Amino acid sequence: MEKRECCIILSQVEGIGWQTVDRFMRLVGKPTHVSVVEMLDILRVLGVAERVVDRAKACAHLLSQQVEAWAADGIEVITRFDEAYPLYLTEIAQPPWVLFCKGDRSLLGEPSVAVVGTRKPTPYGLRVTRMLAQALAEQGLVVTSGMANGIDGEAHRAVLKSTGRTIAVLGAGIDVIYPKNHRTLYQELTSRGLVVSEMPPGTPPHPGLFPRRNRIISGLSLGTLVVEAAERSGSLITADFSMEQGREVFAVPGHITTTQSQGTLKLIQQGAKCVRSVEDILEEIPFVAYNQAVQQDTVTASDLTEAEQWLLERVAPDRPVSIDQIMGLSGTKWEFGQIHQSLLSLELKGMIASMPGGQYIRK
Repeated sequence: MEKRECCIILSQVEGIGWQTVDRFMRLVGKPTHVSVVEMLDILRVLGVAERVVDRAKACAHLLSQQVEAWAADGIEVITRFDEAYPLYLTEIAQPPWVLFCKGDRSLLGEPSVAVVGTRKPTPYGLRVTRMLAQALAEQGLVVTSGMANGIDGEAHRAVLKSTGRTIAVLGAGIDVIYPKNHRTLYQELTSRGLVVSEMPPGTPPHPGLFPRRNRIISGLSLGTLVVEAAERSGSLITADFSMEQGREVFAVPGHITTTQSQGTLKLIQQGAKCVRSVEDILEEIPFVAYNQAVQQDTVTASDLTEAEQWLLERVAPDRPVSIDQIMGLSGTKWEFGQIHQSLLSLELKGMIASMPGGQYIRK
């Protein structure tokens, strides 16, 4: 078996968590192929109980049948060892080893903003969600949320209505529709967007799974927008993850007497950016504030300055590079101010993209 197959097997075994898989992969080391016997022996070395090892053995023997059955249902499996694994997720703490996907998985590689909020929104919250989600979609951004009742579902529906692109991250198996009243929304998401889950197909929803789901929502996104949230809301967990991951956090202000505004007002007090319009979000991620397709079609090498051409040759499409690394390559050829200005110019021309941590990647 390849390492990716071990990931798929171990992700399904009750009693094996993220840390155990991490230790397993460290023990395996560089070899890309592992036999079933070797996999089971490594689990024993890690102190995994024999009954859990037996579950892993059973999963290994059923793997090919499972993958075929999932594929028949339109479910694709992406692991940490696949090129299709989203780059942004690799930067978070405990990135999921496996993602089960249904729909257009190419959306995982597109710039995204998370839109989340309470399950019991006010009419104001729903109206603001529709306005901002549609505006983000019109700017070419993917809108990511959790398909929950309330703000999450409204964000998905608003984007689909505007023919934009949206990702739903589930707190259950990818084939488990929760809440059940979102069956139609789920079908639209799988046909016109993307549904993602870390949990194996068939996993029922459980309160403990939703915080894990939230780290993926924020991890896929450049920033998280909280529209409405009570003072103790799951949406604030997503915002916390976003801050921990070095991403932007945005909050919509609301009436001080409304329960649904207490969480967002607190976020603003703590430093989240107050959002009055979509421009407040776009100015923090300026490289998407233009029609990317038009820009990329019209900008040619002849339109670039010497510094921009030099930079473009050193920013790869598959390996992020920091401004410090670029300065190291430039020696005395370019000053910091010239490099910084040229990077901003290339972003606006749609030729490179900025990433969390002050890094850049070529489009």
